[in-house]
Amino acid sequence: MSRKEYNHLSRRVIRCAIEVHKGLGPGLLERVYEDALCWEMRNQGLKVERQKAIDVNYKELEISNGYFADIVVNDRLILELKAVEDVLPVHKAQLLSYLKLADKKLGLLLNFHVTKMTDGINRIINGKL
Repeated sequence: MSRKEYNHLSRRVIRCAIEVHKGLGPGLLERVYEDALCWEMRNQGLKVERQKAIDVNYKELEISNGYFADIVVNDRLILELKAVEDVLPVHKAQLLSYLKLADKKLGLLLNFHVTKMTDGINRIINGKL
């Protein structure tokens, strides 16, 4: 997938997140935003996998279902959703770890507990796009 295609996909997802935030506002549980965002993205023709199990390999050990990605879009983009007062550096590091483990290039950390959704978007890149 080219950089241009990643950018196009992430813009589509961000538009959906903004639409959800406009409709629901801040202050709800993460699960509510996940439900609404998945619905919105599917209505926009995106392939959405919720709570997708990802195996973790550590040396010779394979840990089945080592973590669950909140949402994977079109088999390319990992979304980590938050509804927190502040996004901490560990949240960004967590998404980067998920990207590395799943061998994905791009992730979006979306925090819905903000006044304006564009303030809650963090783009995390694993390597080069």
